[in-house]
Amino acid sequence: MSDEGRDPSTPSTPPPLSDSGAGAGAPLLLRPRREPFEHGLLPIPKLIFSDGTLTLGPLRDKLLGLSSTRPGRVDAPALAEALQISPDHARLVLDTLASVLPSDPPDPAGTADVYDLVLFLYIQTYKRLLPKAHKDSVTVADVWPSTSAFDGFFSALSPIQLVRSNSRRSMPSQADEEAHQLSYLQKHMANMLDLLAESVEGEGDECLVLTLERFEHLGLLIQIGEKGGEEIPLREAAPFFANSDPDMPAVPVPAAHVHDWVLQNIAASLEHTAEKVPVRENGPVNTSDQDVAMTDACMSHVRAQCSSSLSGTTMQSNAARSQTFVEGFSKASVVKQACDIKGHSVKVLNCHDSVIYILAPLKYATVYGCSDSTIILGAIGKAVRVEHCERVQVIAAAKRICIANCRECVFFLGVNQQPLIVGDNHKIQVAPYNTFYSQLGEHMAQFGIDATINRWNEPLVLGMVDPHDSLSHPAGVSDVQAESATCLDPDQFSNLLIPKWFGVESLESTKCNPFPLPEIYKASEKKNNSIMCDIQQAIRDAQLEEGRKRELACALHAHFRDWLYASGNIRQLYCLQGD
Repeated sequence: MSDEGRDPSTPSTPPPLSDSGAGAGAPLLLRPRREPFEHGLLPIPKLIFSDGTLTLGPLRDKLLGLSSTRPGRVDAPALAEALQISPDHARLVLDTLASVLPSDPPDPAGTADVYDLVLFLYIQTYKRLLPKAHKDSVTVADVWPSTSAFDGFFSALSPIQLVRSNSRRSMPSQADEEAHQLSYLQKHMANMLDLLAESVEGEGDECLVLTLERFEHLGLLIQIGEKGGEEIPLREAAPFFANSDPDMPAVPVPAAHVHDWVLQNIAASLEHTAEKVPVRENGPVNTSDQDVAMTDACMSHVRAQCSSSLSGTTMQSNAARSQTFVEGFSKASVVKQACDIKGHSVKVLNCHDSVIYILAPLKYATVYGCSDSTIILGAIGKAVRVEHCERVQVIAAAKRICIANCRECVFFLGVNQQPLIVGDNHKIQVAPYNTFYSQLGEHMAQFGIDATINRWNEPLVLGMVDPHDSLSHPAGVSDVQAESATCLDPDQFSNLLIPKWFGVESLESTKCNPFPLPEIYKASEKKNNSIMCDIQQAIRDAQLEEGRKRELACALHAHFRDWLYASGNIRQLYCLQGD
């Protein structure tokens, strides 16, 4: 490409990432932002434009024309008109985009920047990495229940059937996911930059340039940081804008130069990621390696403390990429508080017949591949995703939640947005939030979760087939109506009391629950409490001989013991013995 006509302030040859304004010679890495790919994909056909810029370019121009009241921003009615989608789906798009933006908080007016929006729409073509077979299917088969009401009837996505075929699927490693996302960005970066660029007088590629403001929209999809250090703003990492005078607008850069620079550094990052994969797949577990997840742990009784390094849990070490994993627990009780959490997100993976307490403020949470467990999530400020779980109870105070491909699960929710239900779900129930711990109010305030708004009973159901999911679907499933969630019978509703574990104030009354209970659940709770009190009083008033009293006490103890063992709650009593 000719150098004629280039602005003298732009480099003729894009320097490598390590030569950027962030510090010459500093080892820097370009990485994809996980959040848009993990929490930002919506199975709405009208959002998926497979022709790259052919449709999205005119759509961008149309959206810019519709944003006359606030130049460069679009609201839900304008988006619904432009995409020919329902107002509900338009609001869902804007809410989802807001939940994955790196900026915080979102626009209170509920609008989105047009350039952020077109990048968000572009990545709707992304197809997730196919999970791999679990290394130790025999161990997992011992964990999963052997029978299911759905066995042999519903789709091959059933975790039970995957276990029996010895092809249990698990989440890909962070290194695998990152490489897959980087490869996608590598393939489509030219089109993405075309959507951000503006035309100037010139010929060929030189007529498309990027301003600093437009370039920074790439921050939705990529981030740059020092190896083992903090994230660096794009304007400081890029050689084109690193030394710009803050009082003067930066000179626009030819889009071709930016493309070359991004591709160069994606290639370098892919090479770095490839070096990590053999360690994850074949080598020993190393908790200090940011791309290594812990191996499955099957322990009888486990408790987590602030000062301990708990087997089965790992945190990535890079501060800009840090993430907490709670993985592979079986028949265990696990507590994670704010002092245990590294980063702004947590993943609870492949935990079975366990109770997991995540009592901390976080931006994102993912629960994947769990069964017969109770998972309590503290305040989640942006998004929760629960996927491929069976017979799990999830208790969450969050801005939003997405439930995908789950069955026989109950969700006790305090959520400000409608619960999103996608994929192949069966016998899902929702209920109002039902617990409390002493720091909950503080954690909710940190992320602006509004306790006066709880849309737990307004599920929004999308399609049965998720076009982003690489897992196969049975023939004809696209013709089946997606199943929604039902409200839990008020007579089945009960509060969950969080015990005193490692500084968590014990048995706080759930009357402190920040989300008000609906009257029907409040009445049921009052009725159940009244029945319990009547039974207790009847036992006290019973005129029984001493021997009969002992028989009654023994019978009650025996039934209670049987219930503890049958429900698995006996493990929590064992964990409490040391307190």
